[in-house]
Amino acid sequence: MNSIAEILRLLENLIRFGTVAEVQHAPPRVRVKTGELTTTWLPWLAFRAGADQEWDPPTAGEQVLLLSPSGQLANGVAVTGLFSDSIPANGDRAALHRRTYSDGAVIEYDSESHHLSAVLPAGGTTDLVSDGGIHIVGPITHEGDYTQTGNQTITGLVKVSLDVVAAGISLVKHPHEGVMPGPGQTGKPLP
Repeated sequence: MNSIAEILRLLENLIRFGTVAEVQHAPPRVRVKTGELTTTWLPWLAFRAGADQEWDPPTAGEQVLLLSPSGQLANGVAVTGLFSDSIPANGDRAALHRRTYSDGAVIEYDSESHHLSAVLPAGGTTDLVSDGGIHIVGPITHEGDYTQTGNQTITGLVKVSLDVVAAGISLVKHPHEGVMPGPGQTGKPLP
């Protein structure tokens, strides 16, 4: 039979706070520092780990809750996502859902102002692959250069503030050949 000291130790180990001491990515495991103890390699809780999966490994120093069935730390599971004094929350109100990455990128949705924002650090890039198509409803404001491969069909008015150049011919500044006064038609634009 277990002594009272042994039973108390097992009870104390059922649920403990700790911080991630080390992270191993393959297989996904962490070592947790809890009090004076550092655990062996333990799994961490992921939001999904079945047919649908989410990969979001914890980081060293992150506070966790250590759940140890039967009080055995070697059988524990680290539940991540606890803010701490050393790693405070990255938001402070109910309507904000924000993800902040270690390189400074921030993706957030504010349900109060109905605004979705994704801001990448300088030099960041974005790929969106959807070979079935993309449907956007609403006005689009684009800043910066634009390169397109493929055809374009426009229904509606096209306004250009400077010029349109097609096959090297300026729409605004192109000369015509065979210009005649009166009702005659001009020839094709010159390149």
